[in-house]
Amino acid sequence: MSIRTISRQRETTVSFATVDGGTSGTASVPTGCSPEEDAIALKMYLQTTFGWKIDDIVLEMYELGKYVILFDTASMRFIRAECSVVAVGKATTEVDKHTVQQELGEYIKRDQIQELDLSNEIYSYYNITAISENAFESCTSLMTIAIPDSVTAIGQYAFAHCTSLTTIAIPDSVTAIGQYAFAHCTSLTTIAIPDSITTIGSFAFAHCTSLTTVAIPDSVTAIGDNAFAGCSSFTTVAIPDSVTAIGDNAFAGCSSFTTIAIPDSVTAIGDNAFAGCSSFTTIAIPDSVTTIRDCAFRDCTSLTTVAIPDSVTAIGGTAFWGCTSLTTVAIPDSVTAIGIYAFADCLSLTTVAIPDSITTISDYAFYYCTSLTTIAIPDSVTAIREGAFWHCSSLTTVAIPSSVSAIGIYAFAHCTSLTTIDIPDGLTTIGSFAFAHCTSLTTIVIPDSVRAIGAYAFWRCTSLTTIVIPYSVSSIAASAFRGCTVLFR
Repeated sequence: MSIRTISRQRETTVSFATVDGGTSGTASVPTGCSPEEDAIALKMYLQTTFGWKIDDIVLEMYELGKYVILFDTASMRFIRAECSVVAVGKATTEVDKHTVQQELGEYIKRDQIQELDLSNEIYSYYNITAISENAFESCTSLMTIAIPDSVTAIGQYAFAHCTSLTTIAIPDSVTAIGQYAFAHCTSLTTIAIPDSITTIGSFAFAHCTSLTTVAIPDSVTAIGDNAFAGCSSFTTVAIPDSVTAIGDNAFAGCSSFTTIAIPDSVTAIGDNAFAGCSSFTTIAIPDSVTTIRDCAFRDCTSLTTVAIPDSVTAIGGTAFWGCTSLTTVAIPDSVTAIGIYAFADCLSLTTVAIPDSITTISDYAFYYCTSLTTIAIPDSVTAIREGAFWHCSSLTTVAIPSSVSAIGIYAFAHCTSLTTIDIPDGLTTIGSFAFAHCTSLTTIVIPDSVRAIGAYAFWRCTSLTTIVIPYSVSSIAASAFRGCTVLFR
């Protein structure tokens, strides 16, 4: 029987202190090791105890078993060995400052730097107060960066395509955020915009697809074009009362948005401002808004109701196109113009009230509103334009007032449930394909005022049994009644 003796490795105590004396202490290292091995053991202890990075720790032994701790951070390595600008602690010209930042960006990319503190080292050393254009663009390894209080501006594209950047603190000293400054920072989850900012630049946070929320301060008066476009994880945003304008495409493609409160201070909602906000269920437009611009709420596919205030005078083209869940809409008397395709593809829209203030129903205004069953056209309307009610396949009857003098091409084409239509005495022209494929239409009386019937005007009205054409009609274009199989049987 043999007995093994297990001896415990002897240890030696070493002491350490930082240059400024702020941190000091002792650590145990194995006895008999070389100074290099002692240093490695001490670095591991410092990493475990204080969370310091081993690569940043530099130890100098000034006496046996006694070490002074220096730090050689990524920033210090750049200043000491990487930057070509040498200027007794300062970058004296704007060209020098731009060079410093350009070389810093290249250094980050080459060495795959993940964390960088600009505040205490690089920017103060070179007296830099503005982050220049493209400074850190496409630094894809960079996860966090500290911006010093001395910085007053963040240039355009400064952090664009920093796809690993998760958080960034913008100090109160910053007064301007440039275009595309943080565009395509796809890992950025939250951002705090300081009170010093008055304008959020175009595309500033566009396509930050992980950004869930942002706090916009009261100092901001304008949200630039495409500022938050494509922020598909956005669930909510509070727009302060200070904002007067929401730019084109400002929140376009924010597909996780469920609701948004637009303050009374806003007077203009830009083109495509909320287009593609497919989770929106309701929207309240304040009384301060006078125009709903083109495509403003296009493809908001979950939007069921919208309240248009009396202050609105114009609804832009394609403003609500593709709002497939919208069931009803009340257009106030203040509206004098409805743009082309304004409510096209609103597949669930069953009823709409057109006010007396409207004089023209624009091209394709209600195109493919397949659930629309009735429509009341007021006496103020003088023209029903091209494709206005094309493919309104549930529309059963429509009364056209005597004020209407022209029905455009395809105006009621493919209204397959339309059984009767009253054509008024004031009408002079029935456009080409105006009632094509109205397969349930059985009878129609054309008044004496009509002078011309366009090509294919009643093409394939397969249930049409009777039509009365007065002597006033001087022109019937080719194939006007082609495919009316019952009529010519």
